Amino acid sequence: MTTTEALIATADAHSAHNYHPLPVVVASADGAWMTDVEGRRYLDLLAGYSALNFGHRNRRLVEAAKAQLERVTLTSRAFHHDRFAAFCSELAELCGMELVLPMNTGAEAVETAVKTARKWGYRVKGVPAEMAKIVVAGNNFHGRTTTLVSFSTDPEARADFGPYTPGFEIVPYGDLTAMRSAVTENTVAVLLEPIQGEAGVLVPPAGYLPAVRELTRERNVLFVADEIQSGLGRTGKTFACEHEGVVPDVYVLGKALGGGIVPVSAVVSSADVLGVFRPGEHGSTFGGNPLACAVALEVIAMLRTGEFQARSAELGGHLHRELGALSGTGRVRAVRGRGLWAGIDIAPQYGSGREVSEKLMERGVLVKDTHGPTVRIAPPLVIAKEDLDWGLAQLRAVLGI
Repeated sequence: MTTTEALIATADAHSAHNYHPLPVVVASADGAWMTDVEGRRYLDLLAGYSALNFGHRNRRLVEAAKAQLERVTLTSRAFHHDRFAAFCSELAELCGMELVLPMNTGAEAVETAVKTARKWGYRVKGVPAEMAKIVVAGNNFHGRTTTLVSFSTDPEARADFGPYTPGFEIVPYGDLTAMRSAVTENTVAVLLEPIQGEAGVLVPPAGYLPAVRELTRERNVLFVADEIQSGLGRTGKTFACEHEGVVPDVYVLGKALGGGIVPVSAVVSSADVLGVFRPGEHGSTFGGNPLACAVALEVIAMLRTGEFQARSAELGGHLHRELGALSGTGRVRAVRGRGLWAGIDIAPQYGSGREVSEKLMERGVLVKDTHGPTVRIAPPLVIAKEDLDWGLAQLRAVLGI
């Protein structure tokens, strides 16, 4: 039995089977490359679902974490600490907003946004008690808590987890007519991913996001943008909403905000919105901790230069030109995405998304499937062009092109 087989067998015996990972056991990583316990190297074209936008063990981020580890890592919000003010002010500035409510995971941040929207609806908009409604899109992925799966349309995410949290209405993604019909006087928010990641990197029709933004302004409803996967450079801009000239009322951030080192998430909005909270109404032991703030501050500093956004835009254009050429081969049914982010629908006769991912793993490339035929590509923004081209060559080889 190899080391890989032994470790996987032990994990299978002692961990809940809530994931179905590829059979590779990573031992170290650097930049866009990972090395397994057998010493074999793999090109990472997934980047932790955007958590590793700046690559594995990015030196600036590692040094920021090391320096903070030597000082203080946690105080809880029972006390102030000396990194918190800068984190909040600089993240608010990056977003063009005023206030920040820090949490840890993406799901916690979306839960926080839901609570924020409801409290704003009761305190500011004047919605009758217990009547607040939030409109969401079908095929969404906002997390796996009980409340968040309550408005999922994915049977795997929902089954056997009821009773479900009420107060949500689901409309088709990209359907403005359905959205208009769903928004009523008791609607407090529209919650959308500017690009749906888990659904297969679905980009909405041109003009959809600006129209939703206009609708929410007209109806006095908050527009909440879940930029956990799409934000912080992934699509070639700081936020995916920027491609359509849209500024939401609330940004929900996570993944890349922690630099692939620590879980950091946040809800960022105006004082009128986040100002509804009072002490004791919401919080987190680890939210906004010193270590998280130190790493996130370095992430914010890196994003302020614009170099990572520009790199994603440039390499992303190259990526989509190369992938677009595959659509005419019959092996690929469709390619979607923006920047260094793509969903590739494989023609069924050439394998499922899982089978293609396994074949790519055998050739030293790591990606992940979603929803049957789709393979997702989301490399670290620091990937070298020649490495990206090598990875694409492996995809062509797997598809027999």
